Amino acid sequence: MKIATFNINGIKARIEALPRWLAEASPDVVVLQEIKSQDEAFPRALFEDLGYRVETHGQKGFNGVAILSRLPLEDVARGLPGDASDEQARWIEATVIGAVAVRVCGLYLPNGNPAPGPKYDYKLAWMERLKARAAALLAAEEPALLAGDWNVIPQAEDAAKPEAWVADALFLPESRAALRRIAHLGFTDAIRARDPRPGLYTFWDYQAAAWEKNNGIRIDHILLTPQAADRMTGAGIDKAVRGGDKPSDHVPVWVELEA
Repeated sequence: MKIATFNINGIKARIEALPRWLAEASPDVVVLQEIKSQDEAFPRALFEDLGYRVETHGQKGFNGVAILSRLPLEDVARGLPGDASDEQARWIEATVIGAVAVRVCGLYLPNGNPAPGPKYDYKLAWMERLKARAAALLAAEEPALLAGDWNVIPQAEDAAKPEAWVADALFLPESRAALRRIAHLGFTDAIRARDPRPGLYTFWDYQAAAWEKNNGIRIDHILLTPQAADRMTGAGIDKAVRGGDKPSDHVPVWVELEA
């Protein structure tokens, strides 16, 4: 089972690039972030014609997450538990029914800038809620994963120029510590488990020729429960997608689990 995460930065802008990547990479399941579309406006027929079931949690003009799956989905849930007043569309989860059932959670973690400030407070509070949900997933002792745009640079080696990010919400010590608290509950970072080298990035800004200079950062992550990590047979970053026609500023990250 191949499961990927991809921040597409607008479904309208990626209406050609996303299907092209799906055809090339052939993932069984994809969690999308920043669809920037309300549910009724998402072009679901396009992806259904490609063999994917479509579940969305949209929001007009901002945020928005989705799951595309070639396999049956059960128990679809929208919205991160813990704050009934949170109206931002940043979380979707479902159980993918393959030879082995896998709980797939797609997330778009708040950016948090400018920091300090209310947006950063929201980011840290959101991460505390995420930690609670992550603990519940571990307690279930079943294959599960947390995949998406985490908007956190875990370590200095995850940025081409870490010194440029020291005052940014993505790299502040509090953000990194919050991510570590989640990971250290018992999760495996799929990419780092397969390749510990520096220079692995998932995002290149559109400005200042970041792509051409390989001035990237790694902020898109897949964390696996032990039961999922035991089934991992591969993981990677589809870096070449960033050099395609009308690309997102993020690229897909994927993991393969033994059926």
